[in-house]
Amino acid sequence: MPNPSPTVKWLAIAAILGTGLIHLLEARDAFGDATYKGLLFVANGAGALVAAAGIYRNQAAMGWLLGLVMAGGALVAYVASRTVGLPGLPAEPAAWLEPSGVASVACESLFVILICARQKAVGRRYAVIAAT
Repeated sequence: MPNPSPTVKWLAIAAILGTGLIHLLEARDAFGDATYKGLLFVANGAGALVAAAGIYRNQAAMGWLLGLVMAGGALVAYVASRTVGLPGLPAEPAAWLEPSGVASVACESLFVILICARQKAVGRRYAVIAAT
């Protein structure tokens, strides 16, 4: 699979590392809510680090796919925690604009946008190759 442009690659690395760092910094509070939530925050931080390394090394499955699982999963959990709540935890509708949550959502959204842009660019490259 063709590699993304250096700009897309470094933006993706920064976005997924931002997601992971925020989750690691917030893990202590998450453990206070529920042990499983704290473990998920730590797993997100570790997974984001592995994903960033994979993107840097041009290993699509370890980088882009794992990053999508980390960022996409965190986005889904963010929305769920504020609307219907998480297992054993009530919904927190007042927490939508919590600064660390907003920063994390920005990083996660940027990563998802970049992976979509990457896939679109890859599709165009294959279309050009097939047409020749």
